[in-house]
This record gives sequence, structure tokens and C-alpha cells, in this order.
Amino acid sequence: MIRARALQATFAALATALLPATIAVAAPAPTPAPIDYAALGDSYSSGTGIGEYRPDSGDCRRSDSAYPALWAGSHTVGTFSFKACSGATTQDVRSGQLNVLNDRTGLVTLTAGGNDVGFSDILRSCVFPASDASCDAAVNAGINYANRTLPGRLDGLYQDIKAKAPKAKVVVLGYPRLFERDVCPFSFSLHKRDSLNRGADELDRVIAARAQSAGFTFANPTSRFAGHGICGRDPWINQLNVADPVESYHPDGDGHARGYLPTLNSATGRAGDHVGG
Repeated sequence: MIRARALQATFAALATALLPATIAVAAPAPTPAPIDYAALGDSYSSGTGIGEYRPDSGDCRRSDSAYPALWAGSHTVGTFSFKACSGATTQDVRSGQLNVLNDRTGLVTLTAGGNDVGFSDILRSCVFPASDASCDAAVNAGINYANRTLPGRLDGLYQDIKAKAPKAKVVVLGYPRLFERDVCPFSFSLHKRDSLNRGADELDRVIAARAQSAGFTFANPTSRFAGHGICGRDPWINQLNVADPVESYHPDGDGHARGYLPTLNSATGRAGDHVGG
């Protein structure tokens, strides 16, 4: 009888000791503080290619289905400043988009550099009836610019962002490869597709190096888009659109929702908690 009472007393003591830990485990996680988010950059951030745009965005072609708007809609956001604009160069971002940044900004995302190297001109140089050689020349000129001139332009842009938003986490996103290597008789030759993909890889390499040098996070979407380029079975990138050429060679809604958004989520964390500095 004495032994039974001793056991009861021991169990009661253990239960009392474990109770606070049990309560602590069961307590709900705190709600993250709202974050001020600024989305900067060019057409790959504005959502050009999706086809439906904010009425007030004009030629910037900002879409509520673009990855910045999707991220803002699925996270705890205090303010969302959507400034990305179709056609923007690094200089355009510096001169026209940074006014939304301040010391309360917690997250900045951007794509920039593609227009500096001549994205549209390179593609025009590769469209039929251009030869493989002329396409290679255009791609190589873009790569040369990316290696010689673009680093200084990116450094200047990144320095400005750091100065205006010193507490922000900055995620610089790259560009996907545009093409798959599947049989594709009505598109670019395989040689041109390989050349253009090589240019995209080189551009991403340069941007990644400068972003990391600035202390920013580089998020590469290439693996997310693998198998979903033009000529693939399930493309997330638009073919040539003769009726609206600006839409051409840009990610569609799936490209943003299934390609860019998961890429950004991986860089900010699943819930996007505490992404600010």
C-alpha cells in the first residue's frame, strides 16, 4: 500500500513538471509582424506576358497575377509598393522606382539587367530568317556587355537600394532559360535556342555575383522552369506574339505562380516570417 502511494506521488510530480512544457508546445505560433514590401524591376517582375494588367499601370504592364502580387497576397504584408515596369533598365529602376524605399522597408525584390544587355534586340536578331551565325553574334555581344558594363550598373543600383532601405532583405531574382531542346519545327533552330539559353545562364551568373557581393540574396528560377520553356510540353513562357510583340518571350501566369513565386518563397522562407533585417 505504501509502495502504491509512493508511485502515485511520483506520477503526480512528473505530471506537474511536464505540464508547463506541454502548454508551451501547444501554444500557437505568434503572428508575424506585417512587412513593408517593395517590388522593383523590369517586365519579368511586372508580369508582362500574363495578359491582364492593372488599369493604372499603363505601359508598365503590372499584373495582379505577377509573382510580387502573389507573394504579397499570401503573406503578412503591411504595405505593398509595386513599381516594377516593363522595359526598365537598371538606370530606370534607380531613377524612377526607388522613391518607395525607406528605413521601414522590410523586403525588396527585383529583376534587372535583361534590358541593359539588349534582351529584345537579341531576340529580334535570332528570329527567322536570321542565320545561326547572326544570332550567335547578338548573343555574344550581350554576354560581352554583361561582363564588361553591367556589373558597374548593378553595383550602383544595389548601393542605392541599400542606402534607401538599410533594414530590408533584398532578393534579386534571375531569368529563366527561354527554350527547351524538344523537336520544335515552328520556332528557333536548336542551335539558336542553345545560344540564347547560354546567354541567359551567363546573365544570371553576372547578376548573382554582384548581388552576393552586395550582401543580397540571389534567387535563380532556372530549375523551377526546367521543362517549361518554349518548345516544351507544358510551356510557361510565351512564344512570339505578332499581335502584341511585347508579350513575347515572357512568363505567363503559370510561369509566375509555379515558377517565380516558389523561387521567391524559397528565398524568403516558407511563411516569409522575419524577412526584414
